[in-house]
Amino acid sequence: MFPRTGEGRSTSALGRAVVADALRAVDPVGARAVEHETDWRHGYLGHFRRLVEAGLLSRTAALTIARDGLASLHTRMTVVADDGTETPLNDLFNAPVRDEPLATATVTGDGAVEREFSLPYRGERLRGDALRRRLDAWVDAGVIEPSCAQAVGAVLANPDWLDLRDQRMVVLGAGAEMGPLPSVLRWGGDVVAVDLPRPEIWRRLLQTARRHGGRLHLPVPAGTSADDPALATRAGADLLHRLPQVARWLTGVEGRLVLGNYVYADGATNVRVATAVDALTAHLRGQRDDVALAFLATPTDVYAVPADAVRHAEQGYARRGAARRALRVVSGGRLLHRNYPPEADPGVNDSLVPQQGPNYALAKRLQRWRAAVTRDTGAVVSFTVAPPTRTRSVVRNRALAAAYAGAHRFGIEVFEPATSNTLMAALLVHDLRTGGGPTHEQPWQDEAYAAAHGGLWRVPYAPRSALGLAVLLGLGGART
Repeated sequence: MFPRTGEGRSTSALGRAVVADALRAVDPVGARAVEHETDWRHGYLGHFRRLVEAGLLSRTAALTIARDGLASLHTRMTVVADDGTETPLNDLFNAPVRDEPLATATVTGDGAVEREFSLPYRGERLRGDALRRRLDAWVDAGVIEPSCAQAVGAVLANPDWLDLRDQRMVVLGAGAEMGPLPSVLRWGGDVVAVDLPRPEIWRRLLQTARRHGGRLHLPVPAGTSADDPALATRAGADLLHRLPQVARWLTGVEGRLVLGNYVYADGATNVRVATAVDALTAHLRGQRDDVALAFLATPTDVYAVPADAVRHAEQGYARRGAARRALRVVSGGRLLHRNYPPEADPGVNDSLVPQQGPNYALAKRLQRWRAAVTRDTGAVVSFTVAPPTRTRSVVRNRALAAAYAGAHRFGIEVFEPATSNTLMAALLVHDLRTGGGPTHEQPWQDEAYAAAHGGLWRVPYAPRSALGLAVLLGLGGART
């Protein structure tokens, strides 16, 4: 739960406090500006950008921001027991676990195991040279970074990498559209699935498991077997309300764990469940020395980007001079700002979308912080920026759905979920087989590696300055 303050359990108070604490040691002026922000719901955008900019001072600065932000969140968030007793989050795993231990039901699929990477794209299944041509086309169009194409190319060249039976892929948020569960099962791997005890989720997951060649391990009450006809109604684990129970179950899973964070919830609950996952992550890493981490980063955030992306954007900006000037005059200078100052190195891409709100931004930022501090310990971390994708959570929001429908007018490609989750699964395989990918000097370079941002980093215009136009252009498409 959020901590009690004079404003009640305020999400804005928590967000302000955590961001201020993260900045304080590196950027005290920025921290004070956060504390004096009176309209957090709308004013958070600049402060989240400042978290990235302050981290560019040095590697030490970036890691200090990450560590202090995580520490603030863990210190401030609280746990409320069933009887109403309230304790600090940091004390959660010190208390006795009163819930009954979870058991495991394992479902083995009947499908053939695939050992060649293929990508569903616009009604086709791309393989081999056709897939390589698609990767090259995306690089030329600025849809993905060249390092993304190189990483996927390495998976194509090493099909044995797809055999993930030496890993236990824990998918937190197993029902998520962007998760790797279908791909890992298709490749014959083992998936340890965690999601809410909702029968409709587990019926869908069980159908997926049975038609592929891998094994799905489900959390169930003791005495439940895999052939139980009511299996879908008995499976599931609640990270918000039964976190110690889930932690004990995962601690006992045999084999190397890859802890994949794919959870999502609406509004303030997103921060709560993201915090629960982070607490689980820290606990499991303290209990086991074989835990790798996997994250999918949202493209609608603030990132430092390489000089090559800046040059690409600048070339496009120069080519669109006449149309740009006309629209800027008509809009009073509000539309179509250039994406970067000329020759910025690195550039700062600000693709935060106001409609997603500060809770979404904080939930995603704490994942970036955890990835950075864990990678700094030498552990294997897969952190990849995913492309804009037409997931259910996006298309429910009319403004976002319209913006995505109109985004192609600005050189941004919005992906279908099957394309995104398969592409991201390939990048996960690459990271697991290469020890987390190449080593970089700065944390921002780790985040930029193999990014599949859909074009947001390389378009000529700052994304928010084109957002209104994209919405208008896409309204018809979003309705159809």
